[in-house]
Amino acid sequence: MRSYRIVALPGDGIGKEIMPLALDVLNSLQTTLGSFDLVIDQYPWGCEHYLETGLVMPADGIQILSQYDAIYFVAAGHPDVDDTLSGWEFIYQMRKQFKEYVCQRPIQSYEGIETRITNKAPIDLIVIRENSEGEYAGMGGIAHKGFRNEVAIQTTVMTREGVERIARYAFELARTRRNHVTSVTKSNALQYSQTFWDRIVAEVSSEYPDVEFDWLYADAATMRFVQNPAFFDVIVTTNLFGDLLSDLGGAIVGSIGLMASANINPEGDFPSMYEPVHGSAPDIAGKGIANPLAMILAGAMMLDGLGESVAGDILRRSVASTIQDGVLTRDLGGSAHSSDVAASVQENIQLHVASMK
Repeated sequence: MRSYRIVALPGDGIGKEIMPLALDVLNSLQTTLGSFDLVIDQYPWGCEHYLETGLVMPADGIQILSQYDAIYFVAAGHPDVDDTLSGWEFIYQMRKQFKEYVCQRPIQSYEGIETRITNKAPIDLIVIRENSEGEYAGMGGIAHKGFRNEVAIQTTVMTREGVERIARYAFELARTRRNHVTSVTKSNALQYSQTFWDRIVAEVSSEYPDVEFDWLYADAATMRFVQNPAFFDVIVTTNLFGDLLSDLGGAIVGSIGLMASANINPEGDFPSMYEPVHGSAPDIAGKGIANPLAMILAGAMMLDGLGESVAGDILRRSVASTIQDGVLTRDLGGSAHSSDVAASVQENIQLHVASMK
């Protein structure tokens, strides 16, 4: 039997509620299939851990995480802790130290959930976001803080290697789908970094004559997301625009509670990290109403990344069946509790696996 070491990081807020449910779903899936085994360790790192210990994660946290095959993470954030702390001392540390330069975010509509736009054509696109540099490179500073001449500088960093590799990933992915890549930038306003991106992505596109290639300004892409999202297949874009567009995609399909994300090290030199797009949602923490589906769908992406694509597909189909059955949390217009949704997914796993025999 194939075995994988997984580290689970519930983080903060609703993470402590939906992680156990997602792990129960994964356990049900592996037990039912009997073809692989997930050996799971769990650590309490995050902002609540910081309030208790003074550290978001231990000094050797990255070294500890590097020993696993995959990282399964919910979210970090707490009202009493500056978000930059959880970002730069935890989340971005994992993404950057493990060279997770691909952020892959599928955006899909589901039968049983009304999309939030008038165009009701099915939505099935993927945002490929450069995840290691760009606007989130973390370079800059503040001078003369607190004085009238205070000034802040935030520097975007783009490298040829970084743009080439994310572009090639997007084109290779498109070849497995509908052979269409759209690059999104704002090069009419950001005349150095964004034209640099445009030029290099266009160069890479010439290596893929079988893939349709076009590009849009970010504002035009935002409008098209709302007017005709079915136009898109694979979007490749910068760190900032990928972050914004994928969140908009969640709103369009019904809820960010349906949005999963993979932070991928394509070479496999380090563990990739799988998470929901949503945050720790402290306003609903402890109420048992958080939507666990994005976390469960992140688990499906994790299974894909481990090479267990059959299991990942079963899990996605089970989520779709739960949605069609109308077992929905409040963000999707239902009244089910988090545990009800997870239990329904487990029941549908049994049905889908039985139908394969």
